[in-house]
Amino acid sequence: MKIRFTVNGRVEEKDVREDERLLDVIRDDLQLTGTKEGCGEGECGACTVLIDGKAVVSCLILAPQVDGKEILTIEGLAPGEELHPIQRAFVEKGAVQCGFCTPGFIMSTYALLTSNIDPSDEEILAALEGNLCRCTGYAKIIEAVRYAAELMRRQK
Repeated sequence: MKIRFTVNGRVEEKDVREDERLLDVIRDDLQLTGTKEGCGEGECGACTVLIDGKAVVSCLILAPQVDGKEILTIEGLAPGEELHPIQRAFVEKGAVQCGFCTPGFIMSTYALLTSNIDPSDEEILAALEGNLCRCTGYAKIIEAVRYAAELMRRQK
């Protein structure tokens, strides 16, 4: 079936199978490999993208479901060479270790901070509960989210 959707500001039309996952369209068809497949079961958050501003795990979304939708991947967060404040915060606060989970954490953080620029620690934890990291104790990730919020508040 043919679907039409927008990814990172660019309109795409694709022929997809009814059972094809959004994750596969993003990585294989569009070559946007920042979105990672970790578990393939919606448990790890490595494949998190935004659909119409909401953080979702793309391994559980069927491609036909995004017809007419707006998708944002990690590649669309900061076009060009300059890092988005969230990306900068993750680097500066040492919240990036092996990096596999980082795009998913950053996209979940983006969804949080675009709707709540001054979240409490509880709100940060709730927003990131679907993202898993096997390398850290999460303290640096939480610190990075707090710092990203501060950077984004300064920009406003």
